[in-house]
Amino acid sequence: MTATAPTLPADPVRGVVSAAASPAEDVLRALGVSADQGLSGDEVLRRQAEYGPNAVASHKARVLAVLWHQLRSPLLGLLLAAAVVSFLVGERSDAVIIGVIVAVSVGLGFVNEYRAEKAAEALHSQIHHETVVLRDGRPVEVDVTVLVPGDVVELRLGDVVPADIRLLAVTGLECDESVLTGESLPVDKNPDPVPAGTPLAELAGCALMGTVVHAGTGRGIAVATGPRTEFGKIAAGLDTHPLDTAFQVGLRKFSMLLVYVAGALTTSIFVMNVVLHKPIIDALLFSLAIAVGITPQLLPAVVSTSLAAGSRRMSKRRVLVKRLVCIEDLGDVDMLFTDKTGTLTAGRIDYERAVPVASGDDAGAAQEVVLRWALLCTENSAADGQAVGGNPLDQALWQSAAGQAQRPALADYTRLATLPFDHERRMASTLVRDAAGQATIITKGAPESVLDRCLDVPDAARKALETEFAAGNRVVAVATRSADGATQVTLDNEEGLTLIGLLVFLDPPKQDAAGALRRLADLGIAVKVVTGDNAAVALKVCRDLGLGGGEALTGADIEVLDDARLAAAIATTTVFARVSPEDKARIVRVQRLSVGGVAFLGDGVNDALALHAADVGISVDSATDVAKDAADVILLEKDLDVLADGVTEGRRIFANTIKYVLMGTSSNFGNMASAAGASLFLSFLPMLPSQILLNNLLYDTSQLAIPTDNVDAEQLRRPSHWDIGFIRRFMICFGPLSSVFDFLTFAVMLWVFHSGPEQFRSGWFVESLATQTLVVFAIRTRRIPFFRSHPSLPLTLAALAVVAIGAVLPATPLAHTLGFQPLPVTYFAALAGMVAGYLVLIEIGKKIFYRVASGDTATSVPTAPLDNRRRHLLRRATHFSTATQTG
Repeated sequence: MTATAPTLPADPVRGVVSAAASPAEDVLRALGVSADQGLSGDEVLRRQAEYGPNAVASHKARVLAVLWHQLRSPLLGLLLAAAVVSFLVGERSDAVIIGVIVAVSVGLGFVNEYRAEKAAEALHSQIHHETVVLRDGRPVEVDVTVLVPGDVVELRLGDVVPADIRLLAVTGLECDESVLTGESLPVDKNPDPVPAGTPLAELAGCALMGTVVHAGTGRGIAVATGPRTEFGKIAAGLDTHPLDTAFQVGLRKFSMLLVYVAGALTTSIFVMNVVLHKPIIDALLFSLAIAVGITPQLLPAVVSTSLAAGSRRMSKRRVLVKRLVCIEDLGDVDMLFTDKTGTLTAGRIDYERAVPVASGDDAGAAQEVVLRWALLCTENSAADGQAVGGNPLDQALWQSAAGQAQRPALADYTRLATLPFDHERRMASTLVRDAAGQATIITKGAPESVLDRCLDVPDAARKALETEFAAGNRVVAVATRSADGATQVTLDNEEGLTLIGLLVFLDPPKQDAAGALRRLADLGIAVKVVTGDNAAVALKVCRDLGLGGGEALTGADIEVLDDARLAAAIATTTVFARVSPEDKARIVRVQRLSVGGVAFLGDGVNDALALHAADVGISVDSATDVAKDAADVILLEKDLDVLADGVTEGRRIFANTIKYVLMGTSSNFGNMASAAGASLFLSFLPMLPSQILLNNLLYDTSQLAIPTDNVDAEQLRRPSHWDIGFIRRFMICFGPLSSVFDFLTFAVMLWVFHSGPEQFRSGWFVESLATQTLVVFAIRTRRIPFFRSHPSLPLTLAALAVVAIGAVLPATPLAHTLGFQPLPVTYFAALAGMVAGYLVLIEIGKKIFYRVASGDTATSVPTAPLDNRRRHLLRRATHFSTATQTG
């Protein structure tokens, strides 16, 4: 009894499960498309309008989400509560001032963070994935977002499947479906229908969106796109917000430090003021203002501004960052694992010559024979000899003058079957039949793999192979065997071969690679080469570029090493050759157990595991889809100089962020400690809550120019990390230094000018704002004296402008509303002396502090590296499963 195929619905956009249970011919008929012609241009436009873009997620700047991010601060909640209480008890002017300051703080943070989100959205839109489809009878490369149901799609090794596809024809096709099914092993594919109701994990007749072509090739018809795919349905139900990066974890730890300090200060000050019989409402407002004063309220704005400005600078330098917070991670790198081709070498494979095993009397004829067999063993099928997205070595063969001359002779052969190249066999095989009916299997690939399957390899051939490797050339071996009666190529056919000869290709070192490697070394980044090439070839290239001095390990060597021995070997190894994708990932994981950041630069599907494993995965715009999806950073040029620019920018941004953190915490801590101390012996509050908040807002506003600041060259020479212990010690050390001059100001106001509450508050407000703002020029650099380092013009102008505003506020019409009183002229002479003395004291403190620190700085040791790395791996897994097909 024969089963009846299910009836297809009229709507062409139907579930892939239904399509898998139907014969391919029925699917083509239902979608109104020919397997040989594909869709017409007009029909594609119509379906694009009907079904929308083929995308399941994209980065969008959302107003409400950004606003909520600004409003969810517990400290802001306390401030708003204080404003409400002030209003209810009659202190309406204080309530208005507090409300305005909170609104301005939230507004500034919102504007800058939203601008950063828009920058990320703009950068994300520049990342494109391409796929090959059949349109109007011709294969063309298109962006995956323009695919529509009915498109006939070509699948090749390394592709991320761009839609849910019903397969029409396959050649050794295997897909890694772990992102959907959790199964670690690749799944064999075939175009046969499956029984109705087959589970998703067993749909052998379909390739599913988001999965990866692990081996072979295939052709199929898109039956569902975008959110209607199985991947899209899952993604729509997930929270796709990535987990925090190491930078965000450090920022959160720093924020918690401030919460603990603010909580302790708030509680103790409130209790002491109540015990001293101060009005409870005033004591509460003062305590809350102290808590806010210790907190750099605009830190999110400073970070967002730095990252947004940095991302724009990096995009001009041909570096795209898929998440802005990954910029800091890039600056954290001190070990780079990179492939060789296109990075250290020109990336242009040129065919040089053929080396026959036995040339006889006519060497030229023997070379033509080797070349002819090699040309037949390619996946090229286009009439003009060019394959869309074809293998670079095959392209080099066809494009060479010798390959062009061989084309007429190839017409005598008929290709019967192929066994495509994969990264485990490192070979490809083709079954052909000549005009006389003789069938031959041709195998072409890595010399070690091919020669292991050959009989009686002459010593002369092995010697020629060693000579070519020593010269730094890329070599491919060609072998054949008779295959009478065969109709397919299997793995068993790749045995008992006869070596015909070698093909020699050249990929010379890049002219600027040596200089780029020196730049990375100056940045404290060690470079290791991870390649699938022969070790001798890679070592020769490294020596030519001045990257010698280390050893080489092969995949076979790595297999016998445990993690501890491998970690020791990495330090003395320059080249890792003939390594599998799993070997690459393991090397990266083992290195990450050490202190420091690890980056991996790769562009192939076999690099995806290592890109996931690294602290920072780096790929290039021309990479395979899976590599670009796995990466954090995309280089628009495969150039180490571009990468060095990105690392420098990441370190510059982090250095400026740390400047704000150190200045804000130390100055604010000192000022608030002074306020707490003064409140114990004064009969009035040393500064009104609204004045504390205004002081903090003006100071923070001046620091918004920090992202534009220059960074000393010595700060860019090594990786940068969060170190909460260092920040805490800096705050405790330099905070009291500012308190010294605060108490000196108290003495001047009380005993020299005999000031009342309003004038006292005015004098301390001006002094406090001047000292904590101008100290930026000393704390922003480790150089002594500080004027050996030049700040940026915007930062200089912003700092001076804020000091000037603070100085004139007590003399303006707003003075009475703000609780100020004009200051005598002689006060400003005393102020100038106190500022000068403060800066001198800070310089002395810097010299002692950094000498005692002995290198234990905010850029030396990461905080909780192993915990952060576990979170980083989880973040990368989430990112990989949700970023697929974003455009």
